[in-house]
Amino acid sequence: TANSGISQGVGILSEVAPSVDFDHSCSDSVEYLTLNFGPFETVHRWRRLPPCDEFVGARRSKHTVVAYRDAIYVFGGDNGAFTTGTPPAPRYHHSAVVYGSSMFVFGGYTGDIYSNSNLKNKNDLFEYKFATGQWTEWKVEGSLPVARSAHGATVYSDKLWIFAGYDGNARLNDMWTISLQDREHACWEEIEQSGEIPPSCCNFPVAVCRDKMFVFSGQSGAKITNNLFQFEFKGHMWTRIPTEHLLRGSPPPPQRRYGHTMVAFDRHLYVFGGAADNTLPNELHSYDVDSQTWEVIQPSLDSEVCAHHCISCLLYHELTSSWGSRLSIGRLFHAAAVIQDAMYIFGGTVDNNVRSGEMYRFQFSCYPKCTLHEDYGKLFENRQFCDVEFILGEREERVLGHIAIVTARCQWLRKKILQARDRQRQGGEEGAGAGGPRDIPGGTRASGNQPMLEVHIREAEAQPFEVLMQFLYTDKIQYPRRGHVQDVLLIMDVYKLALSFKLSRLEQLCVQYIEASVDLQNVLSVCEQANKLQLDQLKEHCLNFVVKETHFNQVIMTKEFEHLSTPLIVEIVRRKQQPPPRVYSDQPVDIGTSLVQDMKAYLEGGGLDFCDIVLLLDGHPRPAHKAILAARSSYFEAMFRSFMPEDGQVNISIGEMVPSKQAFESMLRYIYYGDVNMPPEDSLYLFAAPYYYGFSNNRLQAYCKQNLEMNVTVENVLQILEAADKTQAWDMKKHCLHIIVHQFIKVSKLPNLRSLSQLLLLDIIESLASHISDKQCAEMGSDI
Repeated sequence: TANSGISQGVGILSEVAPSVDFDHSCSDSVEYLTLNFGPFETVHRWRRLPPCDEFVGARRSKHTVVAYRDAIYVFGGDNGAFTTGTPPAPRYHHSAVVYGSSMFVFGGYTGDIYSNSNLKNKNDLFEYKFATGQWTEWKVEGSLPVARSAHGATVYSDKLWIFAGYDGNARLNDMWTISLQDREHACWEEIEQSGEIPPSCCNFPVAVCRDKMFVFSGQSGAKITNNLFQFEFKGHMWTRIPTEHLLRGSPPPPQRRYGHTMVAFDRHLYVFGGAADNTLPNELHSYDVDSQTWEVIQPSLDSEVCAHHCISCLLYHELTSSWGSRLSIGRLFHAAAVIQDAMYIFGGTVDNNVRSGEMYRFQFSCYPKCTLHEDYGKLFENRQFCDVEFILGEREERVLGHIAIVTARCQWLRKKILQARDRQRQGGEEGAGAGGPRDIPGGTRASGNQPMLEVHIREAEAQPFEVLMQFLYTDKIQYPRRGHVQDVLLIMDVYKLALSFKLSRLEQLCVQYIEASVDLQNVLSVCEQANKLQLDQLKEHCLNFVVKETHFNQVIMTKEFEHLSTPLIVEIVRRKQQPPPRVYSDQPVDIGTSLVQDMKAYLEGGGLDFCDIVLLLDGHPRPAHKAILAARSSYFEAMFRSFMPEDGQVNISIGEMVPSKQAFESMLRYIYYGDVNMPPEDSLYLFAAPYYYGFSNNRLQAYCKQNLEMNVTVENVLQILEAADKTQAWDMKKHCLHIIVHQFIKVSKLPNLRSLSQLLLLDIIESLASHISDKQCAEMGSDI
């Protein structure tokens, strides 16, 4: 049903999920995956779906869509299935959620937006049963949420949760919930929220991931931000997700915006569209809940959208008066839903206030997370296979570590380790405190006959050095707790070490953390410590913070100000009277190298001087590092813990199969720095590697699976056929032979065909013979 202005009908767009066999989902436990062969959808591909002519009044915005089984249900919206019962009044800016086999619609704005008459916010609740098409209004006794529109809604623990919105006069930030299990006894309950509650806002999305509700941006007046907030259902506690751990140069959060969508899939939140400072961006942003990082998803090359308003697309539009397959899809007040492993975007307001009736499908990727940082972090926490001991400060406190990780990440410490190693070799037991193996707690002593290397660092204390080591292993430091001055002062000590050790990346992290943590309660303590440690950049930030109009009077009335050193008091007063001119620098900030970059360089030759194990591949030696292998593989961890070979050499195989040299190098790249890019033939060798070597999850196998299923071509089919035969991957071999037979004219011209073994050539001939029909045989016989 379509109404003028506002729609109340339920439109059903069925069969939106293509019938493909490809399953992107992979659990974090290492389970063995199986290969499937087509047809497949390219990951990160946008595809415009054909219009549904039977869907009356399809063009609309400010509507809702929900997914149930393999269908999308569209309700309401402005300008714009069969039903029974009394449907809700036509409306927009309402909410709709799915619980069980029903859709629940709450609130929204009713009336005629064109004539500006009968406009009214609602707080009614309707249930729509998918099986029967029946509408039922829930008549609820007791307290009710204030009527509202443009709010957020979700379902969790058998309850509908309503947050914020607009009541016609002001924005809200209250929260209500109601049980959806029993209509007869249901009642609304207002939730007492705590923590960092988002500002009153409207036109924002909510999504549930990892048992938490997330809210991103929205219209909140002068306070509009691009903050992401998470809500703990159990404790009713809000937390603002910090962004201070995101280094300059790394992907920032999306711009502040409203009218956008956000959906959850696997461990990610996907933010799309909306109005951002008078623009309609069409980038798709992804937030990883585990790593707390943002990224912009690059569409696949065969996507049916343009990522930007580029000149070629504008010319195409001018020449054809149509965006066609190159449509730019920036929009606001659209709606989004997830079915299986894809997101569907429908409708919305596009350029020039035009309502859209288009639907787009986006194919998610769902690979298990990269555990590189976690694996190295656990290696440091467990203190296994340590081969270096740092002796720190005047009290000579000791911190254990691993030469491989430390020398890969920090050139200053690398020099210290080389000097200590040279002294140890030259002086034996008398050299610089480096004696025979010290009595180290079980499981941490250097393996083999190598003594624990001792490295003295007088300029470092144990606590900040531990934080620095945590950074070397994980690329992260723990965020200072709000209101804990000692945490901030500790990070300042870490910052001092980062300057001394020339760790640019850690420097930037510390500066961002400290500047974000400075507040009215701790600014003078931080300023005094920065002055003491001669950290001029941080001192400058604190002084500017103090002399701000909104801060100055509050700061100088504190007891801490009375005990401040006289030179600092003078400096604050003078700065207040005559602020120095601002100095702007266009010099790029050096953010240093990441863990991934450093480990890549280490594998490619930078770590050759520190190898302590030799991997033998079919008799050919490949030097490597025990700590790194043990951190990433439970197979190597168990080997080095239980029975380290006396000659320091380990034969490499995957089960009973020896991988190719190229595939082995691909596996080492994955172990050292998490790289998953490789030719399809390498993927075939490594498909079983996660299972055999005991990696933390089956991320490598998931990438190998996708690589094999999507990238077997005429050009590489012979190499993959050889690998499939060698690894006894019979399904893949059959698939390759199928391609060879159907593309034999092209395959026959490949030079690699002549180098195949006699048995493989016979397999190809047999497959060709099976493919040729009796009629073709007769025709060939008549030509003889």
